[in-house]
Amino acid sequence: MSVLSPAAKRVRQRLILELIAQVPVHSQEELVGLLSTRGFIVTQATVSRDVAELGLVKAPRAAAHVYVAPEALARQSPGRDVLAADERLLRVLESSPVTVGRSGLILVLRGEVGSAQALARAIDESSLQEQEGTLAGDDTVLVLFADEARLERWRARFRRLQGLPPESSG
Repeated sequence: MSVLSPAAKRVRQRLILELIAQVPVHSQEELVGLLSTRGFIVTQATVSRDVAELGLVKAPRAAAHVYVAPEALARQSPGRDVLAADERLLRVLESSPVTVGRSGLILVLRGEVGSAQALARAIDESSLQEQEGTLAGDDTVLVLFADEARLERWRARFRRLQGLPPESSG
């Protein structure tokens, strides 16, 4: 089975979920190494796409941040139902179309007049955790990021939540 086949991708992504459930994984490079010990020789770019497609987030564990699946985050965060919060975000996105622009390491989300507060709160409570924070006006939410990689991962997940296809890199 070619490592590029859809079947291999499904197996690899299942393995990624198993690995992050079993051991603390701090980086994509670490995942590349763990996968290679299991027979999957892939690049960091492939792992980056897998992380985005699986919706993995980094969460604080002990003294570091590690990858977790959104479902695990909801189970391990008492009093915080991330999956229900993601459903709230989906409802907000369904009720008010949102366009996404960009200025440096800031994404500019524009919706209908009066929708920004609800959108920012839904984002803050959701499993989207790559952002440093949000700032809401009346129809605009600024989503702030520490670096390009986090911004791109967040934007890819947000597009999926919106039901949009991944952006082409071209």
